Amino acid sequence: MSRYKLTLQYDGSNYAGWQIQKNESKTLQGTLIETVNKVLLPHHGKFKDLQGAGRTDAGVHAYGQVAHLDCETTLSPAQLQEALNQQLPPSLHVLALERAPDRFHARHWADSRQYVYRISLRRNPFERKFVCWIKEDLDTAKMAQALQDLKGFHDFASFSRKPRQEKSTEVLMEQVTLTHSEDLLLIRLRASHFLWNMVRNIVGVTVEIGKGQLPEDTFARALQQYNPDLKQYRMPASGLFLEAIHYKDRP
Repeated sequence: MSRYKLTLQYDGSNYAGWQIQKNESKTLQGTLIETVNKVLLPHHGKFKDLQGAGRTDAGVHAYGQVAHLDCETTLSPAQLQEALNQQLPPSLHVLALERAPDRFHARHWADSRQYVYRISLRRNPFERKFVCWIKEDLDTAKMAQALQDLKGFHDFASFSRKPRQEKSTEVLMEQVTLTHSEDLLLIRLRASHFLWNMVRNIVGVTVEIGKGQLPEDTFARALQQYNPDLKQYRMPASGLFLEAIHYKDRP
């Protein structure tokens, strides 16, 4: 039995998220496992397991999701990658596939995760599935300054949809940036891990600060004292992308 590391890109618009669900909804993990089995069958291969590094929610996309696959096959990594991409729907693509150490784990070995949220400042019919359009004028300088309060190790309970169900709401936020390119705002967050809907809640609060509807110290106060009201500003899934999974070298 061999273990492989897969780097995946997908349009999550028509999926119920990454993880397989009991209600038999179409998921990315389920679609990939089904395709792996189709590819292995003619080659007398055997599927064992497939696990992702991040459990993206319904409608969330990925530039660089990572998963590990355990299977037996006579196909080389290049052949397996090509065969999977021939069978997968256009919304899901294997960007890279390589042999990995037997102990490699896509989620447990991850050092940090990086998400980017895309905000369009104009109505764009071509990007509607991959951005959130904000009609109002935004003070991007205030937004960028407010986001800096998130950096460091904090309790992010105010930004979790279900804080009581989290193992821990303490997160190390390593990097926070806001960049502005023509009609597009990109809010990029890199952290040790993320809580349920954390990025979408953070971006929603950032937008309200940019509109002048929330004070600039909203993040600083929410990190000191739990504020459940901030979850009302959650942004749509359409603009959210899992951008990268970062790993440290392991023996």
